[in-house]
Amino acid sequence: MSRFLSVIPVDTARTILLSLTRKTPGKTIALADSHGYVLSADIISDIDIPGFDRSTVDGYAVCAADTIGAGESIPVMLRLSGRVEMGDEPSGNVSFGTCMYIPTGAYLPPGADAVVMVEYCEEMGNDVFISKPVAVGENIVFRGEDFSSQKPALHAGTRISSRVMGVLAACGISEVPVSEKPRIAIISTGNEIVPVSEIPQGGQIRDVNTYLCVGFIEEAGGIPVPVGIVRDDRTALLDALIQAVSQADMVLISGGSSKGERDMCADIIRQKGELMVHGIALSPGKPTIIGKVQEKPVIGLPGHPASAYVVLHALVRDLIYTMTGEISHPVRISGVLTSPVSSAKGREDYIRVMLNEDTITPVFGKSGLTNTLVASDGLLCIPADTEGYEKGTRVFAEPWRSL
Repeated sequence: MSRFLSVIPVDTARTILLSLTRKTPGKTIALADSHGYVLSADIISDIDIPGFDRSTVDGYAVCAADTIGAGESIPVMLRLSGRVEMGDEPSGNVSFGTCMYIPTGAYLPPGADAVVMVEYCEEMGNDVFISKPVAVGENIVFRGEDFSSQKPALHAGTRISSRVMGVLAACGISEVPVSEKPRIAIISTGNEIVPVSEIPQGGQIRDVNTYLCVGFIEEAGGIPVPVGIVRDDRTALLDALIQAVSQADMVLISGGSSKGERDMCADIIRQKGELMVHGIALSPGKPTIIGKVQEKPVIGLPGHPASAYVVLHALVRDLIYTMTGEISHPVRISGVLTSPVSSAKGREDYIRVMLNEDTITPVFGKSGLTNTLVASDGLLCIPADTEGYEKGTRVFAEPWRSL
């Protein structure tokens, strides 16, 4: 039986949505093409990194015990026994009473267990005067300390960023195991919707939500598949849904989720598959639809861009992460509210906020306005069992994700 605007809790809706998830298959791609994908397997370096003990500073490799008591007034004198060249193994050893010059990143000579920075050394002929003591291991990176060939350097579920690409290169991974990016179709509905390239006439608005969804899907790790604008016509919407399901792993339908004469989205989902949810206790976004067609999730988003974006952030993002296997670690920033925020008990309220040092400022706006999305830095979630927060309350907000 369908549930038409029978409001359910957000956690229940999320559980239903995630139950529809099928993880995308894995594949192997070239390192140069891997940015934005999610690792499907742990990565272990083929070598220890670094492959040898090396200096982190320009200075002199020494036996730390030789530097005990060294100071500016009474420096320790050691015999200079040689120099280490970058890219070469040392030609000799360091023994008690001797030292070797070593540049940053060079191979630590056998016998040495510390490096004294050049700023605390003075070379005079074949002798080096050291004015600061060092401890064992000081200014040294040991073999395998960065990444070991015995344990993972990166774990499955890691989104590949430019930083991760650098680690993959260091580990010798030229072919990268990743999860396929899910293809997510976008249908924008409404007689009033016109293409971005057109000037809206009386009662018309440009197609904002398609591009809002395109950007969000790419940021979350998916591939957007825009189907286009569909008028409020049952046959046209049915055909668009069938096309979308055949092309994608998930379908987003923007608009047509509020109760009204032209609302066909819920009926069509039920006709072609199963309508599971029509109404979630969150604001904005109450009339959100969740269903499945051919075992693929179909989500009806509110028509207002700000409401649609909150639903994307609160529900759809987790679905995309589950499909790719991405392990996410949401960032939450603490701050003190600069003004009170109210909420109706029994629903989750998502308030757009500005984040500034240790303060969090709500960004309020009339329903349907999109300027609050660009004027805000993230979302403050007010739980369903809370009737808002007073000014001065310390709360946690989640910033818009930036990749």
